[in-house]
Parts: sequence; C-alpha cells; structure tokens
Amino acid sequence: MMISAVIPVLNEEACLRRALTSVIDQAGPYEIVVCDGGSYDDSVKVAREMSDRLVVAGGGRGPQICEGIRHCSGEIILILHADTILGPLAFESIRAALCDRSVSGGNFRVIFDGDTDFAIWLTRFYESLRSRGIYYGDSAMFVRRSVYEKIGGMKPLALMEDFEFVKRLERHGGTVCIDAPPVVTSSRRFTSRKRWRIITQWIFIHSMFYLRMPSALLARHYRSASHSPAIND
Repeated sequence: MMISAVIPVLNEEACLRRALTSVIDQAGPYEIVVCDGGSYDDSVKVAREMSDRLVVAGGGRGPQICEGIRHCSGEIILILHADTILGPLAFESIRAALCDRSVSGGNFRVIFDGDTDFAIWLTRFYESLRSRGIYYGDSAMFVRRSVYEKIGGMKPLALMEDFEFVKRLERHGGTVCIDAPPVVTSSRRFTSRKRWRIITQWIFIHSMFYLRMPSALLARHYRSASHSPAIND
C-alpha cells in the first residue's frame, strides 16, 4: 500500500531535515509531499532536495494540509508535523494495522523529546488524552484515502483542524493507536510554560472551539499566548 506523507511547513529548516530523513528511511512504496506556508528560511530548499513534491498554500496549517493532500496519490495518508520524527518500521506498522479492513486509521503513541520531568509529564498528559479518543497532528495521524474522502476530508481551519478531523474519524470508527514504534515530537512550543497554563489554555481553546469561535481568532489567541507566529505549531 502506497503511503503519502504530507508535511506542513513554515520556517522549519532547523528540524525539517530530520523529519524527512525519518520518512526516507521507511520501507516503500511511499511519497513525500511538503506543503509550505510561505517560509523565509531554507525550508523550501530542504524540501526540494528531500521530498517528491513541494506545494505552496497560505492561511495556516489546515489549508496547507488540504492542499498537500490534493496532490497525493497514495492509498494511505499520513500527516506528519515537521518537528515530529517517525520511528523505525513505522510504515510497516501502519500497513500491518490497515491489513484489518475494519481499521480506518489512527495515530502513534507520542513521546516528547528531552528527559526532563516536564517532557515526561507532557508524554503522560497526551497518553491520558488518547485514552479518551483525543489526539492531534503531532502524533502522526494516518487514514485510508477512501475513509478520508468519505468523511469529508480535512477542513481548512487556521487552528484545531486536526482535532475537528479526529472527531469525525472517531465517529466513523475503527481507529488504532500504534504503541511501538512511537513518534518523538518536540517540546519546544511548551518551553518555559507552567503546567497550569498549558491545561488552562487547552480548556479555553477547546471550549471556544465548541462555542464555534472563528478558527482565525482561535489561532490568533493561541499564538499570542504562547508562540511566535513564525512557527507552524
């Protein structure tokens, strides 16, 4: 089964090469589609050197992913963040899971990089969310192309595009979380932040999402509270 790895990028030169290498080291068949959101570092140069296709789309990660998937040809779609690294045999694990026709898609267990107590806490926090059927793009989500199209695809939201998609995927049913190998993702967007602030903002963002606050306003709050807008977190 062909796997299309879709990687949204915005000024990710520092980590993109490692993410792409983790895909290139997998067993084929696969293709790599990088979706750039207007980088002004060398992300585009790295993508041209190491991917099969580079597409450009503005407006945030959701529109980037939607545009990238439009250029995919694989039977399986994998959404991989540029600061997330696949483990060895990840693609074999996806194909093995999808040999069961009742499985629609899923994600990987996430480990946050670093050996600090904070990184360990984040890893456990994500595990607790996954036990409730909640997961995000940094866990390397994958889905059958046929299911992706059946449930209406990814929405071009400025924020929470992954959460909104996962809700529909979980309703469709048949998802799995691949425990081994896990993926390793960066802790950078949580650096120097207190645990209570992370949880408080998580509750606020999700509450406003359910109250249907426009995703552009959500994205603005999210970035102003904790991120530089140059990082496509």
